[in-house]
Amino acid sequence: LKCGSLCKSSQGDLVLCMLRGQHVSILSNSLRLLILNPCTYYSKVSGYAPGWKLFGKVPPRENLQKDSKIIQQEYEARTGRMYKPPPPSTRRKNIEFEPLSTTALILEDRPANLPAKSVEEALRHRQEYDEMVAEAKKREIKEAHKRKKIMRERFKQEENIASAMVIWVNEILPNWEGMRATRRVRELWWQGLPPSVRGKVWSLAVGNELNITPELYEIFLSRAKERWKSFSETTSENDIEDAGASVADREASLELIKLDISRTFPSLYIFQKGGPYHDLLHSVLGAYTCYRPDVGYVQGMSFIAAVLILNLEEADAFIAFANLLNKPCQLAFFRVDHSMMLKYFAAFEVFFEENLPKLFLHFKSYSLTPDIYLIDWIFTLYSKSLPLDLACRVWDVFCRDGEEFLFRTGLGILRLYEDILLQMDFIHIAQFLTKLPEDITSEKLFSCIAAIQMQNSNKKWAQVFASLMKDNKEGDKNHSPALKS
Repeated sequence: LKCGSLCKSSQGDLVLCMLRGQHVSILSNSLRLLILNPCTYYSKVSGYAPGWKLFGKVPPRENLQKDSKIIQQEYEARTGRMYKPPPPSTRRKNIEFEPLSTTALILEDRPANLPAKSVEEALRHRQEYDEMVAEAKKREIKEAHKRKKIMRERFKQEENIASAMVIWVNEILPNWEGMRATRRVRELWWQGLPPSVRGKVWSLAVGNELNITPELYEIFLSRAKERWKSFSETTSENDIEDAGASVADREASLELIKLDISRTFPSLYIFQKGGPYHDLLHSVLGAYTCYRPDVGYVQGMSFIAAVLILNLEEADAFIAFANLLNKPCQLAFFRVDHSMMLKYFAAFEVFFEENLPKLFLHFKSYSLTPDIYLIDWIFTLYSKSLPLDLACRVWDVFCRDGEEFLFRTGLGILRLYEDILLQMDFIHIAQFLTKLPEDITSEKLFSCIAAIQMQNSNKKWAQVFASLMKDNKEGDKNHSPALKS
């Protein structure tokens, strides 16, 4: 068979056989084009215009197709069987959904200069096409139901947020001290705070034990600006890393802030250089570094400050930021107090073993300790590890329940992905927990968090942690097994 030629007589049978999908592997590129797209082939080789509808377009017809009656008579004369055409109701024009390219390749007759389809082949193509259309319609209906369900849930969520906002604004916030601990408010709090009141509730929940005022913020911001100015005059950019790591005065870590701001929520762009919140984030972090030189700037702080800036005014964000980082758990982590961090990890493992014994033993078998994944979660309060809207909902309940909820959220994440993690080795577990899936939803996560029981031998989190602190004070010989591990 010569490439690109049209064959007659017996060789015509070979072409027809190849058109039915056999011996494809021996065909040249030209004949592959003939099989996959006869119209394109003949337009290219012979200059013929396509004689059949392809992809919904009807080009001018120069060669007429065989009449269907003639094809039927030829078939009846050859086989001696009568062919009954499909009823008019199944014609293409009555089909609501039809993929045009498939229609062209399956349903249409071949051009007159090609061997015609046999009746069996035409019937088979019609059946295949009907099955494809039915499957496509099923997918369309399924996707339509899914979209409607999402829209219903979103509409319901928006209604709940609107009604909750009215309750928070008119009833709870005006009577904050008297209502914050009531069961009704706590249940409403668990469902997530309306964005319009989130910042206000966070500020009230975190409090201001440090008695920071907006004026004090301006003082430390001015000091930070002076430091930046002096650094720009005396320090080259190549010395930034060394300055932040080795200078005794922690205010030198002001320069490290510049390196981290561009890494904060990079997909949002609003914190990038030139973005609307870039300078604002820089100011809050710089002022805090001057306010707490004993802590300085630590990587991860930028995420916490950014979340607060998105929900509060500048001075209020600084006040909440300073008070939040003054809490025992955050202070221990940001000051890298190894002794305190070990106690938090030990307390976490107590509840880990209680709630997820199989996964706990699996982690133990690989000597996979909590510091490998917990440090990053605690440093950023999950704002780097979870989608921003979900992280804000975690913050909602964290402001209500305190540090306990941070570790309960960690156990909720482990519970959510327990089946997957049980199949992984050390390296893959560490990689997975370092970068969690992006499709995690608040409903699934909070369902898992709700299933976590923060109680061990009738002891709650605070009691277990206090017991670990007491063991430490009594000496190394009396350390608990969990702490030693």
